[in-house]
Amino acid sequence: MKKLHWAAGVILAFAVIIAALITSFEIAMYADFDVYREEYEKYDVLDDLGMTMEDTMHVTREMMAYLRGDRDTLSVITTVEGTEQDFFNEQDRFHMGEVRDLFIGGLNLRLGACAAAVICLIFLILTKADLKKILPRSYHISLAISGAAVLLIGLASVIDFNAVFVQFHHIFFDNDLWLFDPATDYMIRMLPEGLFYDMVIRIGLLFIGMLLVLFVISLIPRFVEKRKKKLA
Repeated sequence: MKKLHWAAGVILAFAVIIAALITSFEIAMYADFDVYREEYEKYDVLDDLGMTMEDTMHVTREMMAYLRGDRDTLSVITTVEGTEQDFFNEQDRFHMGEVRDLFIGGLNLRLGACAAAVICLIFLILTKADLKKILPRSYHISLAISGAAVLLIGLASVIDFNAVFVQFHHIFFDNDLWLFDPATDYMIRMLPEGLFYDMVIRIGLLFIGMLLVLFVISLIPRFVEKRKKKLA
């Protein structure tokens, strides 16, 4: 039974970490749209597009709503380079449809991870496992593995973000329709590589912050136990 307890503890810990990662993505992308405004100013996106900030932010909000599944089609009529037209073309719609599937899949994965965590916790409680021992240590094991992965990806991104960015697309997409031409595709002008780099940093900091908070929480049982021994 002890092996099952430890297995459930580790599964629970990894499930929590997965949920934290996906939540970091969601917060970074949706919590504050002023981030996009700042990025557009930073990379002179408005000059590249020939659009006003108001129109660009409107396109951004509609695009992000589509990725979340809040609208069915990706089509936004706006003024680009002095012409009223659909901001997105067919290649944009195809690729963003794949990105939408990926993002919604991530949200479903988070739901599944939360369900797995709850099931494991219920199992540990019903089988009278030593929660004060198993949960913190399981999290520390999972944190060490996850932290190593985050460190490697982080270092690789700092050294050559473009290579990591390209590899990511090769892993998650089975075509080359994620390659855009700035001369004809407005979307790539709106979303330069620097914006993605900044967003990855933002996501990484949020994720690390969550992991650290969970780490501090995991130390509480040990702290309480030591406190009790001193007072005894």
